Amino acid sequence: MSAPALPDPRPPQAVPNSLGFAKPVSETRVVVAMSGGVDSSVVAAMLAAEGYDVVGVTLQLYDHGQALAKKGACCAGRDIHDARRVAESMGFPHYVLDYENRFRESVIDEFADAYLAGATPIPCIRCNERVKFRDLLETAQDLDADCMATGHYIQRKWGPNGAELHAAADLARDQSYFLFSTTRPQLDYLRFPLGHLKSKDETRELARKFGLSVAAKPDSQDICFVPNGSYAAVIETLRPGAAEPGDIVDLAGTVLGRHEGVIHYTIGQRRGLGIGGGAPLYVLRLDAEARRVIVGPRSALARRTVPVREVNWLGDGPFEAAPEGGWPVAVKVRSTRPARPATLRPLGPFAAEVELLAPEEGIAPGQACVFYAEDSTRVLGGGWIHAG
Repeated sequence: MSAPALPDPRPPQAVPNSLGFAKPVSETRVVVAMSGGVDSSVVAAMLAAEGYDVVGVTLQLYDHGQALAKKGACCAGRDIHDARRVAESMGFPHYVLDYENRFRESVIDEFADAYLAGATPIPCIRCNERVKFRDLLETAQDLDADCMATGHYIQRKWGPNGAELHAAADLARDQSYFLFSTTRPQLDYLRFPLGHLKSKDETRELARKFGLSVAAKPDSQDICFVPNGSYAAVIETLRPGAAEPGDIVDLAGTVLGRHEGVIHYTIGQRRGLGIGGGAPLYVLRLDAEARRVIVGPRSALARRTVPVREVNWLGDGPFEAAPEGGWPVAVKVRSTRPARPATLRPLGPFAAEVELLAPEEGIAPGQACVFYAEDSTRVLGGGWIHAG
């Protein structure tokens, strides 16, 4: 028979709770960003069941009726309703904040303008960076919350130099690519209670355990304000007349066909070009100013050098104090691809050149290039790919 556990010699207030604060859970206030989905609902329910002072907040970010020019098409109301039901069932307060104007100015307008300029933007990263982790985080602080928790699948670990960002334990659900721009002060304040789970099945099982109405709710597959996946339709609504026709040309400038707007094309696209015959051709570049889609063989898609801007550095030591030759890292140039070995060379405090050890195809301006530590799950930051 094993010996009974000895009592912890430290006074109760000195023992960190599960969120890392040296005080009772009942005196620890946490704002939970609730989207109405199963992930954030489980986070809120877990923390409430543990005894934390939970405050749920849902953001009204967009109006599908306005975005898609359809009357009565707003399905954001369903998510708000689901979040409110979870809060009621678990017994904590829930608030809805109208952030539509902020979201449009900070995310949707840039999304539309970037597409018109020939880039392939990722609005979810901008939303995390400029709305959830900036504006909502400030609101959480105004509510005297000790921290803010979200349902993102990513881990916050404590390292020798403070909080570190790491990929989720379930790499199939990992969202670290979309959170590279999280700053150090934000990371100090944020918590990600689902990051250690091994699968989404565990999350849904927790939802059933807490009796949540969203336990079987499907995951969202689209950008929130583009529910049917048609980026071009949304952009044409936001920027009427922006989709101007132009030429499809090869690398030599020979006109091969016509297009109805560069917003209908992405780097690496093969199908739907309307220029059949001969060897397969792929979209290599988009020249929005000249209204040209440049196509060529697949081999021309491969690149080893990636220029990045707006670098957010989460590594140890100053970004520009790189070792001779640059920082050895692994990078992702698309969210669905594995990290590849590369060298990161700073070109200033917020710009860099990434040299891939092996070339990659389909690297597109507007996408993110996210840096990871070699042989580690740690996120070292990232930047935005530009045309160079």
